[in-house]
Parts: sequence; structure tokens; C-alpha cells
Amino acid sequence: MGMCLPCLSGAKDDVVVTPDPETRRRQLAEAAEKRQKETTYRGIKDPEALERKKKKQEETEKQTMNSVPSGGGGLKVHTLFSLLLFTQIEDKFL
Repeated sequence: MGMCLPCLSGAKDDVVVTPDPETRRRQLAEAAEKRQKETTYRGIKDPEALERKKKKQEETEKQTMNSVPSGGGGLKVHTLFSLLLFTQIEDKFL
């Protein structure tokens, strides 16, 4: 019987401490955000450049919307232009 005791004395060192639920929740949320970001930018060589271009496009759209007279006639052309521009940007990075 005494031969089992030396083996069990080291068992305390092998126990893995699980983090508290709040820490675990935070870790899971961070991991989920990381996976989502990786999935979003999959196949894109330079995601930062794509983000900069999207922001620049949004600013251009805002400026164009502010400069278009309030007749509503420029909306269709503006939407078509935005779609073509976004398609060109997307094709460039894929």
C-alpha cells in the first residue's frame, strides 16, 4: 500500500486550473472576434489597404451626396458608380 503514495503526491502539480467564468467568457469572445476577422479578410493580401479604400469611398460618397442637388436624380447614378468602384477594388485584392 505504501508504494502508491509517492505516485499520488505529484498529482497536485498536474491539475489544470480553469479560469473563472468571466475570464473564460472574455477569452471566448476574443477568439470569436479573431476567427471572424480572419474569415472576413480571407484571400485579401492587404486588409488595411482595403479598409482605407472603403473609408475613402464612404467619404467620397458623403461628399457626393452633399453636393448633389435635392432632386433625387443623382441617386441612381451614384449607386451605380459606387457599385462599380467597389467591384473594381474587390477584384484588385482577390
